Amino acid sequence: MDSIKKPNKSELEFLTLSYNRFYDIYDEIFDEDFWILDEWYRFSVISQGFLIYSELLNYEPIMYSVEKLRTSRPPMEYDIGKFLFKFVRNLLSHFPYFTSWDEIKFNKNIINWNKTDGSIDRFISKYEGHSEVKYRFWEEEKKRMTYISINFPKTYGSDDIYLKDLIEEKSGAQFSYILMKEILNTQVID
Repeated sequence: MDSIKKPNKSELEFLTLSYNRFYDIYDEIFDEDFWILDEWYRFSVISQGFLIYSELLNYEPIMYSVEKLRTSRPPMEYDIGKFLFKFVRNLLSHFPYFTSWDEIKFNKNIINWNKTDGSIDRFISKYEGHSEVKYRFWEEEKKRMTYISINFPKTYGSDDIYLKDLIEEKSGAQFSYILMKEILNTQVID
């Protein structure tokens, strides 16, 4: 019976390390001083959070929470919470030669250099030409509403596509972390 209890000992160890680091990053990117730091440092910290979140999606109870987004949240939130964030993670992981958010670029040739129909290719192909998705979030401590647009490429071919044109660094990272935290918090008791 203990073998099916969630989380088991190894999961708990992994979850504790992952959640603690994710929450540290979350706090850091909502500190205004973070955004005046070196762009390489910001990029490294932001990237690490996407990597952690993507690994946490492998924990079955978190995936149940993501699946609930299909019916319980606004349109496209499921796609963003699962596929957009994994797309960003995969760009960061498979093409690790960028040093800042604003310089990340790709095109169909780069994405498919090794094989076609990978997860990045499928994501961009699926959302090519999709209309923008708009969100807003309230920053209680700053008494400020922030508006964000998530844009999808009009075409996906040999022309370069910049990540910054899809999702802006500061508001995009902060929005992403808010949604990721909401999903992750579904598994937190204390």
